[in-house]
Parts: sequence; structure tokens; C-alpha cells
Amino acid sequence: MTLTGKSGPACHRTERIYPYVLRMLTVDETAEIELHITECAQCRYELETLQPLVASFVSWPTMPQGPPALWWRLARHVASNAVPLPGRRLPPTFTQPDWKEVGDGIFCRLLSTDTERQRVSMLVKLSPGATYPSHTHAGVEELYLLEGALMIDDRLLYPGDYNRAETGTSDSRVWSETGCMCVLITSISDLLR
Repeated sequence: MTLTGKSGPACHRTERIYPYVLRMLTVDETAEIELHITECAQCRYELETLQPLVASFVSWPTMPQGPPALWWRLARHVASNAVPLPGRRLPPTFTQPDWKEVGDGIFCRLLSTDTERQRVSMLVKLSPGATYPSHTHAGVEELYLLEGALMIDDRLLYPGDYNRAETGTSDSRVWSETGCMCVLITSISDLLR
């Protein structure tokens, strides 16, 4: 069925307009149908009729919007009410790594260590007002902020923000007025100043 409602023989390629508008065609199929649309008035009409309809679907909100902290609270609430699947439990020998205070108001929970690449991944918590020491990166550092707000020199990060620091760069001041928690993947050889 086409939207044209015109009499006369239907173009056999009109049905290809639907997957084209929905971006379901391969690159080659897309190029072929685009060339055809320039030559076929019936397919061009079909395309012009469908595009606004599909565009209206795209503008519909799919998820309610809210502050990142709200989404984290919601995710934690859902997880806390989850029913564990039978046979999907952690082995009895597994214990959560402990939080260790590595500096005044700075806590780390080691997730993994790659001794071959000299990298470590960990959760890091800063208490309100805590400052991480100035340091130079011995390798690429990646940080994903989970909670709170974090200042790295003059850049303010909020939950969901990502920061990447290249090898050889330095952070002069890293601190949190509110307290924060992040995932940190970094070199075990950073030079603290």
C-alpha cells in the first residue's frame, strides 16, 4: 500500500521508501533508492509524505528527563528490590574489596590491577572538602564521575561527566566541595607532588 492514492501503475520501488525513511537500508541500497527518487515522481511524493510523519516519532520523548542524581537513586532503588536469579550468585569465597583511606578524606576501593600495563581501576570517594594531591600522569587517566561534584583545576564535573588526561599532563588541584565518588582508571606510576 502506498500513500499516493494516484491511479495508474504503481512504481515497484515505492515499497523501498519505508525502510529508506527509517534508515534500515544498506549504504548501497540507500544510494540506489536516492538516485531512483530523483527520477520517480511517485516515490518522491511518497518520501515527502512519510518524512514529516517519521520526524514526529523521533521528537517524541522516550524517557522522562531528570537530574543525573535522580537516575542514580532510581537505579539503586531498582537494584535493591531485584530478586536474584537462582544459580547466579557470587561464589562463597568472593568478598567485596574494602574501602581504604589513602589520604585525608580520600577513600579507594580497588577493582582491578593490570601489572603488565601498570594500570589500576578503582572507585574513589572524596569527602566534602577533600583535596587529591597534585600529580603528573604517567599514563592515560580516565575518570567517570558517579556522584557529587568534582573540580579538576578549573573544570567542574557533575555525575555522568567523563574526563581523560593524557600521559605527561598534570592536575594541579583536584577537590570536591560536596564530596564525590568516581570510577578511576589510571597508571600505578603517577608522580605525586
